[in-house]
Amino acid sequence: MKTVNVGVIGLGFMGMVHIKSYRNIPGAKLMAVSDAFKQPVDGVLPGVGGNITDGDSLHLDPDTRFYQNWEDLIADPAVDLVDICVPTSDHVKLSLAALRAGKHVVCEKPMARTSAQCREIADAAAISAGCFMPAMCMRFWPGWDWLKAAITNETHGKILAARFRRVSSPPGWSRGTYFTGGQSGGALLDLHIHDTDFVQFCFGRPKSVFTTGCTRFSGALDHVVTTYQVDGGAVVTAEGSWIMNEGFPFTMKYTVNFARATADFDISRGADALKLYEEGQQPVVVKLNAGDGYTAELRHLVESIQNGVRPDIVTALDGLSAVEICEAEEQSAQSGQVVSL
Repeated sequence: MKTVNVGVIGLGFMGMVHIKSYRNIPGAKLMAVSDAFKQPVDGVLPGVGGNITDGDSLHLDPDTRFYQNWEDLIADPAVDLVDICVPTSDHVKLSLAALRAGKHVVCEKPMARTSAQCREIADAAAISAGCFMPAMCMRFWPGWDWLKAAITNETHGKILAARFRRVSSPPGWSRGTYFTGGQSGGALLDLHIHDTDFVQFCFGRPKSVFTTGCTRFSGALDHVVTTYQVDGGAVVTAEGSWIMNEGFPFTMKYTVNFARATADFDISRGADALKLYEEGQQPVVVKLNAGDGYTAELRHLVESIQNGVRPDIVTALDGLSAVEICEAEEQSAQSGQVVSL
């Protein structure tokens, strides 16, 4: 299979995570990196701590090219896939530039700050020679991919209720950007959008949302609790927040009630993260796939490129829809009313 040469723009937390992920993907080669403020010193990139992975420094291969200007990386004919890990406010201009250059593109979530901007990217992706994929990693996360299959296949009967929770203390990096809600969208678009997207992945686009929330740091919604009205009548809720005080651990959970079982995921349990409770049986730990959703999503994109097809587990239209739903949640929180979609 053809080697896919990757160029990563943005060397903050997510850029470092993606670089490490590519090293575990056969057929992917890190060709170039770019950052306006951070550059390798003697081939070493200093680490950045985050909510799931470590903040270890990273040794680049000697032949990895560095560009201070992102335009130069996109113009490099050796780069096949442009990986965009810059602040949300820059997603549109970089995505459009890379697509118009005929590159394959993966863009970190949210796809853009507003649905109108997302639509601009989706329209460009539809006519581009390259593939485009928003990085919605929960569709690929071990334990969450299990849940999607269990819902689709009705392995344990129809679903009755689902609750998702993703909360943490505020980001410890890039606070100038994250705490400017007009740019970042607050926790609504930084954390909560993962669960919003996963809800639409499992249940289809909600019919309506009802959200309560508050701000603490950004001026945007830093804490939200949403009830989604979905086809089939299941009771579906999600909480997203970064208003926890310093030292509170990153928390990622779900509890899902099927007709014949309850599934409970808690990332803090490590290898025992997913437990299944079936009536008349002892609780069991479900063995999960190795790795994480970051590597799995990027592997899906690389393999799609190698096979000459567009990625289909998550698309530009999915990324657009996730932001549209979040905007409806924001409107609901502000108005105190149910908002239809």
